[in-house]
Amino acid sequence: MAIVTTRTELEEYCLRKLGSPVIDINVADEQIDDRIDEALEIYQEYHSDATVKTYFKHLVTETDVTNKWIPVANNIIFVTHLFPIRVGSSSSAGMFDIKYQMMLNDMVNLNNFTGGLDYFVQMKQYLDLINMTLNGTPQVSYQRRQNRLQIFGDFSDKDIVAGDYLVAECYALVDPSSTSGTKSIYNDLWLKSYAASLIKRQWGSNLMKFEGMTLPGGVMLNGRQIFDDANAEIQAAEEKLRLEFELPIDFYVG
Repeated sequence: MAIVTTRTELEEYCLRKLGSPVIDINVADEQIDDRIDEALEIYQEYHSDATVKTYFKHLVTETDVTNKWIPVANNIIFVTHLFPIRVGSSSSAGMFDIKYQMMLNDMVNLNNFTGGLDYFVQMKQYLDLINMTLNGTPQVSYQRRQNRLQIFGDFSDKDIVAGDYLVAECYALVDPSSTSGTKSIYNDLWLKSYAASLIKRQWGSNLMKFEGMTLPGGVMLNGRQIFDDANAEIQAAEEKLRLEFELPIDFYVG
């Protein structure tokens, strides 16, 4: 099987699969580009191999404080969690913070106790509960189409100020150019088959306007049959994508 590593090679592969150069595929280059773009969009939207769990950091500026949101890179599609990291001089977090002192007091009690590992685990969970109760988790909303991570409350309460670093857990699209060889996104079996079917449907659509026309030699064009066959292939491919390759539904933000 041919190994496809670039967009151009994917286009050539799809045309060969449809019969080129033995058969003239009546599809314009612009139409092929559009169908490849469409296939990649569907692939990136639903296929688990198209995304990767990652983290991004952001240094809060005065503009962010005024806007009450921070800009996010275009390749990020979901934000699942926000971790505030307080390092600025204006931050109240530190050894004299009352939250820190309460947790430190519990740690002293832990050091004075000679219990087993089970007690340590219980105490750790207790400290996590204190941290969650006193600090909480930033409430956010990610507007994917605007590339904005909206943060509620923390800016107004000055829990997040200019100079702080924020770290967010997110899912980002895999850049096709960052993959190569047999691991290339363009070489994905589902993507190659789906892209070829989209181009096939475009081919059938182009020929439908000549339906019933008889060519020299008695050959009759049947664009409707090509179009219908391609539609069936596309429907089967999309069903397979959702059933076999899509990630389970999660509580994504955005």
